[in-house]
Amino acid sequence: MRSRRGLLLILSSPSGAGKSTLANRLRNWDPDIVFSVSATTRAPRPGELDGREYYFRSRESFLAMVEDGDMLEHAEVFGNLYGSPQGPVEEAIVEGRDVLFDIDWQGGQQIRNSALAEDVVSIFILPPSIAELERRLRSRDQDSDEVIAARMQKSRDEISHWAEYDYVLVNRDLDETEMKLRAILQAERLRRSRQVGLVDLVRELNKEFGDR
Repeated sequence: MRSRRGLLLILSSPSGAGKSTLANRLRNWDPDIVFSVSATTRAPRPGELDGREYYFRSRESFLAMVEDGDMLEHAEVFGNLYGSPQGPVEEAIVEGRDVLFDIDWQGGQQIRNSALAEDVVSIFILPPSIAELERRLRSRDQDSDEVIAARMQKSRDEISHWAEYDYVLVNRDLDETEMKLRAILQAERLRRSRQVGLVDLVRELNKEFGDR
């Protein structure tokens, strides 16, 4: 019997602040955490499977899901649509499993305004400084100066939304930040509203008082 309702964990941050690394660490710590699989209208790449990397949908099918209210959030990126189907997320939450979203502030905002708003726990990851953020981006040795400059400009916009989140963590040290993430998740799992059967248990306890 499930002891609690699952939660919907949103992680957001500017590029380079460590969000994706922390998301992977959290899932390694607890493999039962479900990573939200997005839907997209782009074509599958070699080796990608429907339902594993993405739910691959036609543009018509995707837009129909949006129209029917079946997307928690969605956006268009470089001509392709991306979004988070609501059905699999609801199923996981009802089963008592937590669903992790690695998304930007716009996606997080849409989810916080969705039908599953009460299940959301949102966390924003900040870098310790802008200089350190740029250093981390350059240390990847993957992007040109132009791309890094664009990412830095976008980071300013991302950071401006920090106050919209339930929790804000400054990622000075990955191990320390991971431990704080675990603590947040463990505490949120114990919220009264997420404990299934708690009302019935209290009724039984009060009944026992009457039987004494």
